[in-house]
Amino acid sequence: MAKIKVLVVDDSALVRQVLVNGLNKEKDIEVVGSASDPYVARDMIMSKNPDVMTLDVEMPRMDGIEFLRKLIPQHPMPVVMVSSLTDRGTQATLDALDAGAVDFVAKPTTNVGSSLNQVIGELGRKIRANRFAKVRVGKRKSETRIKTAPLTVLKGSTDKVIALGASTGGTEALREVLLSFPPNSPGIVIVQHMPPKFTEMYAKRLNKECPFEVREAKHGDRVIPGRCLIAPGGFQMRVARSGGQYKVEVKGSDKVSSHCPSVDVLFTSVAEQVGSNAVGAILTGMGADGAIGLKKMRDAGAHTFGQDEATCVIYGMPKVALEKGGVETQLSLEMIGPAIIQKIGTNTVGRASKGVLGNQAKV
Repeated sequence: MAKIKVLVVDDSALVRQVLVNGLNKEKDIEVVGSASDPYVARDMIMSKNPDVMTLDVEMPRMDGIEFLRKLIPQHPMPVVMVSSLTDRGTQATLDALDAGAVDFVAKPTTNVGSSLNQVIGELGRKIRANRFAKVRVGKRKSETRIKTAPLTVLKGSTDKVIALGASTGGTEALREVLLSFPPNSPGIVIVQHMPPKFTEMYAKRLNKECPFEVREAKHGDRVIPGRCLIAPGGFQMRVARSGGQYKVEVKGSDKVSSHCPSVDVLFTSVAEQVGSNAVGAILTGMGADGAIGLKKMRDAGAHTFGQDEATCVIYGMPKVALEKGGVETQLSLEMIGPAIIQKIGTNTVGRASKGVLGNQAKV
């Protein structure tokens, strides 16, 4: 099998050396070039035709985000960001994901040379997973916000809970789904695979755009209409019933299904505590996290959706969930949000609906 051709772009000679040496030790990866800035990288892309590019944000002559915005429309290719875990680095990484990057790894801020060797394995896995990732072009346009559903659709739905899970490509996928929800949407709980700090920044960014409150979850937060809670990086999040209320438990740092937070953990709790009053959806991402939990939700009477292959950046998590029987209905990304709201409003458990689901086959 042909090796995956990788181009490394970083203004630090030390970082380039560590990444090149580390990645070349991977049996299925070949670094075909390294560049110190986007202008050199552009020429190497044309001459070397890499399968995947790793990219830093802060570089001379042109930063990585501007480079992505120029590159992706003309030459769509999977780009994995290698970014620092600082406030500035985190914000820049989210901007890069908006601009078309498919994934990222966190660059250590101290002892860079030795610490980078520890992330080579993670970088290698993400390069492999994203080799054939679909790159979405021209995604972020705030002036063309998705129209929200009518408020009357959700009359009497305050006992409902919407549970969403995503990984690679999920930051933009979740944004699109959330922007299709009305201000009085039922309580929303989300797991997006991200490390600490990133989830807080991501929640703050969504809070500025969505017509309801979005925030990183804290232990004991209530799940109520008009509020979206995102599981914090490094902690597991569960939904628990407390009398007539739903709350979240944010505790535990052990990995489940190889992740913390884990979609399986969240979905399983929703199945046990919310049952048929829940609606769940699993979006783009590599691996299998969420498949078991979504099946439990469906078995408990919840409506469940999976993102289709054509609109996924990585058709991994939704594919496994479909194969395991957890997906009731598979839809394109732009249809998932309206379909969730329709199910919430009609409350027709176990029956096909008209409207956005009219031409979709149930699984």
